[in-house]
Amino acid sequence: MVRRNVHYEAAFESYLRSAGVAHLAIDETHRAAFGVARIKSFDLLIYPPDGNNLIVDIKGRQFPYRRGRTRRYWENWVTREDLDDLRQWQEVFGDGFTSAFVFAYWLTEPQPDGPIEPDCVYHDEVYAFRVCPLAEYEAHARPRSPKWATLAVSASTFRRIARPVATLW
Repeated sequence: MVRRNVHYEAAFESYLRSAGVAHLAIDETHRAAFGVARIKSFDLLIYPPDGNNLIVDIKGRQFPYRRGRTRRYWENWVTREDLDDLRQWQEVFGDGFTSAFVFAYWLTEPQPDGPIEPDCVYHDEVYAFRVCPLAEYEAHARPRSPKWATLAVSASTFRRIARPVATLW
């Protein structure tokens, strides 16, 4: 199931419930039922009203991310394994499903007229959610850290290809 001790994931599931969007949290212990136990589980199946079902891996990030005095916006890195495994799940589910990353941004500072609008408040914290289909993310991803096998999309490109989750329904 969604790891409710991970506030990003719990906030997103709460958002889906409040929006009345059908979804299924994945219990990682049951992934062997798909016959592909060697790959990392995704977090949710989402069934939007438009019928374009989503296989979702949630990535929690602070917005902005602070490192010393530097503030970084639109952090969107993933590991190579995240990308490869989500692609494999896409193959398992086939037609009728699209794999996507949902970036759950914890808005750690007020955003008056800022670059991102909040989507929900969960446990007195403010969050915004952006969805990026796997194919689009993969087409624009570049290596971030060879040591950690991470990839990222430039902030300007990410703002163009990632959409507010609410646009899905």
